[in-house]
Amino acid sequence: QLQAFGGGLVQTGDSLRLSCAASGRTFGTLTVGWFRQVVGKEREFVAAIRRSDSRPFYVDSVKGRFTISRDIAKNTVYLQMNSLKPGDTAVYSCVAGTGSPVLSAIGLPSMYNYWGQGTQVTVSS
Repeated sequence: QLQAFGGGLVQTGDSLRLSCAASGRTFGTLTVGWFRQVVGKEREFVAAIRRSDSRPFYVDSVKGRFTISRDIAKNTVYLQMNSLKPGDTAVYSCVAGTGSPVLSAIGLPSMYNYWGQGTQVTVSS
């Protein structure tokens, strides 16, 4: 079971850190990541850490601004979001999967077995 925390209402240029706590499985054995969704739009991959090599992956629109990390001892995954823009407004959900997807598949929702409830991030202009 996954639970995301840390969303809120911020202004353009501000920062937020999302957290995702897990129960039942340890994040060290899973590929973990974040998706976001705006009402009426498709879910969008944001970032992930691959299980096999701990390599991080990001969607191009957040590279250089967002950082994904995990604390295995706390069984928690983080998404540090800096220089937020109105286009980042969405519900952010943490995800986890048992596989180690290749680059072309890391952003596919089907790669993730576990989905948590999301947290709303709203960036005002």
